[in-house]
Amino acid sequence: MEQNVSISTTNVAANRLKFWIGGLLIVAAVIYLIITSTQASAQYFMTVAELQEKGNQVLGRDLRVSGAVIGDSIQYDPQTLTLKFTVAHVPGDNKEIEAQGGLAAVLHAAVTDPSRPRLQVVYQGVKPDLLRHEAQAIMTGKLGEDGTFYAEELLLKCPTKYEEALPQQSEG
Repeated sequence: MEQNVSISTTNVAANRLKFWIGGLLIVAAVIYLIITSTQASAQYFMTVAELQEKGNQVLGRDLRVSGAVIGDSIQYDPQTLTLKFTVAHVPGDNKEIEAQGGLAAVLHAAVTDPSRPRLQVVYQGVKPDLLRHEAQAIMTGKLGEDGTFYAEELLLKCPTKYEEALPQQSEG
């Protein structure tokens, strides 16, 4: 009878060990899946200057870039739905934007300063109504080997939010 008790205790300990090992393997698999899916869908938010600094290091990565639209550069072909334009560097830090007088002032300074880093953008799709001179464009896409940013998504900050700050600049 004593022998049966020790065999039963050994089986219980072995089953508990299998349970714990199985549980740890499941937890490890879940953590691995979370990490790999996060890395695959991660987007790097960059300014135009940062993008140009990184250059080849960010080729093929999903990126989000923000810049001030230079109105004279906007070209749209309604037949192919190809939109091309240039954006100028704006700071990525909201505190810095506020320190420079707010978004309207920063966008105006960016497009009027020829020494600011600039980026050519190509977007396939309908031309957004809000695309105009001194609008803030936020583009998601990839940097091409030719140095052009190929946008898959294009968002524009509504100019009406800052037209009152500098009304003479709102027309474009």
